[in-house]
Amino acid sequence: MKIAVYTGSFDPITLGHLNVIQRSSALVDRLVVGIGDNQDKRPLFAPHERMQLIRRVIRDLENVEVQVFSGLAVNFVKACGATVMIRGVRPLTDIAAEFTMSMANRRLDPGLETIFLMADGDYAHVSSSLIKQITPLADDYQLAQFLPAEIIPDLRAKLAAKASG
Repeated sequence: MKIAVYTGSFDPITLGHLNVIQRSSALVDRLVVGIGDNQDKRPLFAPHERMQLIRRVIRDLENVEVQVFSGLAVNFVKACGATVMIRGVRPLTDIAAEFTMSMANRRLDPGLETIFLMADGDYAHVSSSLIKQITPLADDYQLAQFLPAEIIPDLRAKLAAKASG
């Protein structure tokens, strides 16, 4: 069985992330989406909330599961029984950092292969940071160009709660 792991913060999951998940799931028998719990970052959504959002949008992908992890991604990949790490990359903005990380991961685990999937053209510019910036200004139709429509209410509620308090 070929198992791969796709790690990220997914705060929140975007259509770009979902595109990589869908395409990756077609390449392997089992795909684990690993949500990194980095205590140094200030995420909008808690790890368990991100897990629920992702599970909601991937419910039709039977070979995909979602887990939260902390620590080194390479250790999480190994714990999942995988030898393949999937990384989604946007044009040039991500390449240098992703290449450096893949070399470090390879050094930490020589049996680990990293597969880079370029984001489809429609999603190459989409990032969670961009989503957080435009949400207060965009209507739901506009946001649905970047996010799975079913999580837009969650994002709006979370941003409203953050703004009020």
